[in-house]
Amino acid sequence: MSMMFLHSNDWLHIAFRLSLALLVGCLIGINRERKGRPAGMRTFMLVSMGAALFVMIPLQAEGDSPYAATNALSRTIQGVTTGVGFLGAGLILQQSSKRSETPKVRGLTTAASVWIAAALGAAIGCGFWQMGVIGALLTLVTLSGVKRVRQSVSGRLGQDRQLTDRESIAEISDLEQESQD
Repeated sequence: MSMMFLHSNDWLHIAFRLSLALLVGCLIGINRERKGRPAGMRTFMLVSMGAALFVMIPLQAEGDSPYAATNALSRTIQGVTTGVGFLGAGLILQQSSKRSETPKVRGLTTAASVWIAAALGAAIGCGFWQMGVIGALLTLVTLSGVKRVRQSVSGRLGQDRQLTDRESIAEISDLEQESQD
């Protein structure tokens, strides 16, 4: 029997997979909660463990053949992905101010984080705990570290842009004065 498949009486492996999925979701959720995002630690924990549960069901179900179990697993993962995508869509808000016609979209990173938490939970549920742990670490680096790098780069670029904006304001002021004269 493959490492991926579980016996229903294998309590230790079942508990390990579900606990690890819960932990991975918790780590990502803490990161998002710290930043005041709409979905926090409990949401991510539930999504990750839920995905693990959904993929563990066909891995435990007695089937006629391993092919039937993998086919059921494939369909289950597709369903989890679709369902979590719907959940993520609810987290995305579109805001636009009355002064600006350009809409602001908020919550995309949180929605993507929920989606990745489900994927990590599914991987862990299938027994690929190494993939889940590495994926969780890379997710945390992406959510924390990449933003710092982006802010650092945009801070340097922003100084140049502010100068350009000041020059533009000065040019507009000059044009307004010329039109008044």
